[in-house]
Order: sequence, then structure tokens, then C-alpha cells
Amino acid sequence: MWDDAKALNALAATLSAMAAMAMLAAALHWLARQPAFAFSEVVVTTPLARASGPHIESIVRDELAGTFFTMNLERARSAIGGVPWVRGVALRRHWPPRLEIAIEEHTPVARFGDRRLVNTFGETFVATSDAPLPRFAGPDGVVGEMTSRYREWTAMLAPLALEVGELTVSARGGWRIRASGGDGPLTLELGRDETTARLQRFIAVHARTVGALARQGTRIEHVDLRYRNGFAARIPGFREGIVKKTGS
Repeated sequence: MWDDAKALNALAATLSAMAAMAMLAAALHWLARQPAFAFSEVVVTTPLARASGPHIESIVRDELAGTFFTMNLERARSAIGGVPWVRGVALRRHWPPRLEIAIEEHTPVARFGDRRLVNTFGETFVATSDAPLPRFAGPDGVVGEMTSRYREWTAMLAPLALEVGELTVSARGGWRIRASGGDGPLTLELGRDETTARLQRFIAVHARTVGALARQGTRIEHVDLRYRNGFAARIPGFREGIVKKTGS
């Protein structure tokens, strides 16, 4: 090959092209990192109701490294996503160098356990809130279903002026509502099956059963709906073990 001028010329041309490409890549790499391409403006485009603006600003200042061309957006998204109350982050680059940050916040629905909250999507997250939220108690795997049922049952109980203060699912799958308002606190045992239908039957006869007793001065605090055609009401002041069964 060394005696073949045409082959040597071709090899030289190839090597020259490779060297030129390497030099161009190095120049672009150097250029992309120049201060002229640093972000001159970082803007949060969505109003913040719960997430801390100063916290996000510190994340931007301390952890979002790089220029318009070199910033790792996935890393930046992950860093901001670690701020309490932040559910999702969208980043957009605009020229001249400007970084826009759109933040989706969690909206709390309930408390779950000692430290976690539940959002409107039935997801748990960790944040601090002083809001008077209802409490969920049960296995982690049913939080989404609890959120759906909480919405449904809250709407159903609203005409009775009752609000769900606590929603519990036992290890065996039994549901319990602790409600407040109306004539006072009320616990409803719904069991495992046909829970919504049982609650509907209770609501339909409330005015002439529990509601009627309340108007007469007898306040019911515990109702067991796990009966086929009625429910049992625990009446305060009766000796232990005595319940009143009311047909629908």
C-alpha cells in the first residue's frame, strides 16, 4: 500500500477529515461551555401555592449546572422534583438563554400514617401541612381506592351534613367511616361487600331512624351496616351488648 500513491492520498484525506472533525467537536464543546451561553434568566412560570419559592431558588442556584447547550435537563428535573409539594416538573429552554420551569404541585386530600399525605391522584407524598385534613388508615395498596371512595362517600353524606373525618380499611378489607357534623360524631361500619349500597340504604332511612332519634334527644354514635336488610345502632346509655336493629 505504501507504494500506492492513490491509496496513500485517500488515507491522508481520511485522516485529515477525522482530525478536522475532532477539532470541530472540541471547538463546539468549548464554545458550548462559554459564559455567553449561561442562562441569563430562570423563571418559574406557574404560581406556587404550597412549594417553597426560596427552596426552589436555592436548588436552581446551587444544583442546576451547565449552559443553554450543556445543562442536563433530566438531572435538573430530578433536583427540583425533590422539593416538598412538587409533584411534577417541566423544563423548557428558550433563546436567548432562558430557562422556564413549570411546576405541578400536590393538592392534599388526606393524611396517611404519621408523616405522609395523599393527593388528588391517590398518591402518597411527604410534606408538612397544618390543614384540617381527614385521615386514611389501611394498607398502602388501597390508598388510590380510598381516595376514590372518600370522594364518592363525602358527596353522598353531604345532604346529612356529615363530613368524613377518618376512613379506615382493616387488614381483612373491612371499611369504616368516622364522620362528624350533623348531630355529632358517627361511626359507620360498612364491612367488605356492597359498601356503597349499604351506605345508600342508610342514607335513605336516616331521617326516620337515626335522625328521628336525634330529634328526640337520643344521639347515635355507632351504626353497623353489615346486615342484609337493616342496620344496628348502638344507643348511648344502654348496657354493653345491647343494640337496636332497624329495618330498611
